[in-house]
Amino acid sequence: MSNSDINGKTALVTGASKGIGKAICLELAQMGVKVAVNYNSSKSEAEQVVQTITDMGGEAFKIHADVSDLEQVNAMVDKVSDEWGGVNILVNNAGIINDGLLMRMSDEAWHRVMGVNLNGTFYCTRATLRHMVRERWGRIINIGSVVGIRGNIGQTNYSSSKAAIIGFTKSLAKEVATRNITVNAVTPGYISTETVAGLSQRQKDTIMTWIPQGKFGNTEDIASMVGYLASERASYVTGQIISVDGGMAI
Repeated sequence: MSNSDINGKTALVTGASKGIGKAICLELAQMGVKVAVNYNSSKSEAEQVVQTITDMGGEAFKIHADVSDLEQVNAMVDKVSDEWGGVNILVNNAGIINDGLLMRMSDEAWHRVMGVNLNGTFYCTRATLRHMVRERWGRIINIGSVVGIRGNIGQTNYSSSKAAIIGFTKSLAKEVATRNITVNAVTPGYISTETVAGLSQRQKDTIMTWIPQGKFGNTEDIASMVGYLASERASYVTGQIISVDGGMAI
């Protein structure tokens, strides 16, 4: 375990049972942060993340909540507060996709993606912000997407939700800047996760033509940036949209 400048702080990471969320949890735990591992449907995977953290000497617990449900979010944050006194670092990572061309997109596909990706970010941030303001220290890190910057066919709902997070990040950063709270967004490109693994080779080949570096990223690439933004080294960085995408957003 690292004796970092945020050792002993508490974090809530949403959508944390696998992929990017899992890597973020492990990165923060390595920095000495106590981590609440949020999950919705992947309970066993969340338990494995907690076990990995405890095995390496860290402190963590799993907590269930559908972040699109306001009551569940409030109950989750209350539980973390009961355990640790409050959330110092919030990572809004939970997100879903439900792709399709707009003219065939159902209302449910639109509202569900917006509910998790955008409303979930709002609910979790509002629920944790008061403690950060009271403590006069906080880190809010929103996980966006490169398609929120450049768009993508068949993802108008997903792209819209992630583009909205950019405006959310910049506006909130201005609201809380004098309270020693930073608000930033990390926008991943195509990262080697289960979602990318499920693409056809033809799709992967097409995507590769969009990436100047000519390769997919790793979950650790995103986690490293989140770790930096959570630390005191980034205390003068706020309202920024940081692309970690191999140059895809250029």
